[in-house]
Amino acid sequence: MSKKKIILAVVADESGEVFEHPDLLMAGMNGMTPRAPEADELIPLPKGSRLFTIPDTPPMGIDRRSGKVKTVDQLPRSWGGGKMQAVSAFVTPAFTRTLLPAADYQRKSAELTLWAYTAVGWCVEEEQFYVAAVRVDRNNQWQPDHFDDRELEPLVRKRVAELPDNRLIEQLSRCALDYHCFAAKNLFFGRWEAPLPCSPTCNARCVGCISKQEAPDCCPSSQERLTFVPSVEELCEVAVPHLQTAENAIVSFGQGCEGDPILQTDTICAAVREMRRQTPRGTINFNSNASIPDCIDRLADAGIDSIRISMNSVQQHYYDAYYRPIGYDFKDVLDSVHRAKQNGLFTMLNYLVFPGISDSEAEIQALLRLIDSSGIDLIQMRNLSIDPTLYWNSLAPTGSGIGMVRMLARIKHEFPHIQFGYFNRTRETFYPKEYLREWPIPV
Repeated sequence: MSKKKIILAVVADESGEVFEHPDLLMAGMNGMTPRAPEADELIPLPKGSRLFTIPDTPPMGIDRRSGKVKTVDQLPRSWGGGKMQAVSAFVTPAFTRTLLPAADYQRKSAELTLWAYTAVGWCVEEEQFYVAAVRVDRNNQWQPDHFDDRELEPLVRKRVAELPDNRLIEQLSRCALDYHCFAAKNLFFGRWEAPLPCSPTCNARCVGCISKQEAPDCCPSSQERLTFVPSVEELCEVAVPHLQTAENAIVSFGQGCEGDPILQTDTICAAVREMRRQTPRGTINFNSNASIPDCIDRLADAGIDSIRISMNSVQQHYYDAYYRPIGYDFKDVLDSVHRAKQNGLFTMLNYLVFPGISDSEAEIQALLRLIDSSGIDLIQMRNLSIDPTLYWNSLAPTGSGIGMVRMLARIKHEFPHIQFGYFNRTRETFYPKEYLREWPIPV
């Protein structure tokens, strides 16, 4: 029998220096409930992940003597005393977090920025960080070491010079260089998935929107929203060369720098038809809140290959509390999910998950019913980037979760066909055998 690993709590001093706490074992939070992590909820910190502090927020851990959850404010006297701050990991894409950082969030003084806060600890035996996460996607194309800005900048300048009157390429140059959007960088590198933002407006007011915030609901948005609707010509000038030549080519409507593309269905349908007139190659994907069911039929008829429908919950009261929809109802979203499959589209959920809510019994039951009735193909287990207390207070949930790993295993047991992932797929990889065969996915 293997010896149980000792995972210590990770904390920071006032200057932000990070270190392991000798008297505290790692704790995490399922919702707002602190507890010790289970062994299958932890993995070594994946390459490309980052650590950062949670300002003015005391950390929690498991006291090594009593075994009880303990909040600590001060450094040990032997280390000079001083205030301590909680530490979080931001896990690289392809990994879904299983626990939030354990901290006394009621004592923080400001809303936290839009990151996916994840519990982290230090493994004594292996001398490395461990994080509360599980791998859900094998695709490694989104690792940061594939995105060297020293190589990127001349490619951006060249492409912008080739299309001096194209407003979309100018927008995407900002996304690549200023906002460090990996999808935008892919466009200029001429590979993989590239973005096609097209909608300056939205019919939802998401609490955690990254392109438009209404103070005082949240922290400032992390990027500016697109201010124009690209023409069919502008969209095709960007998309067609990528579809024709890029490795594993995907172009996707619905990006972080816009509202929702479903409000520009007329333009998108015309652009997709023109793209398909010029080339049959590559995959055309549509990311959306899917709030207008009739538009799903039209987009499928125009020639899109796949759709990724965003939701934070399959329960209307939680969905409404986060999305705050304008002029549509949650039943419209569910209708769109069914229509997507009926139209033969590869149908994915962009499931914005949060430990303690996504793994609650009522949420799991609602998700199972949707899978059963719609036949969706893939669930992208996306970490919701938001201040944990802002989200928790916005939804006002009751009960607790069974754990994210158990939630995933239960869904897979009930519906073996379902795929988990984190990224969009090319047509050639919609149904890879290895995704259907294995769970959990090896790190």
